[in-house]
Amino acid sequence: MIVAGFGFRGNAELASCEAALALAQHGHPPLTALAAPDDKAEMLAPLAERLGLALIGIPPEALTSVTTPTRSPPSLPARGTGSVAEAAALAAAGEGARVIARRQISPDRRATCAIAQGPST
Repeated sequence: MIVAGFGFRGNAELASCEAALALAQHGHPPLTALAAPDDKAEMLAPLAERLGLALIGIPPEALTSVTTPTRSPPSLPARGTGSVAEAAALAAAGEGARVIARRQISPDRRATCAIAQGPST
């Protein structure tokens, strides 16, 4: 399973997430799913539908249980993780997953995207 995980601000637009995805996905295998914190995942529904991918909402406890390569100071107090995008991707890709694309930040700085690969792919 190859999952693009997202983190984004409340004022982010879908275009912000698309831009971050384009930066993260460059040169990586095709995705099988998109993931985001469960309280924000619905914003990605149009993108998941357009790409024909599953959309996975990640509960807060799953985000905080994952160790991420990136340590973003705003993410730590807000979500209890170093990178929401990396944590969402890793949690959705399953136990033993690894980050294959560290978080990329959209040009407007409102969204981040990272890609993780599960052990079965």
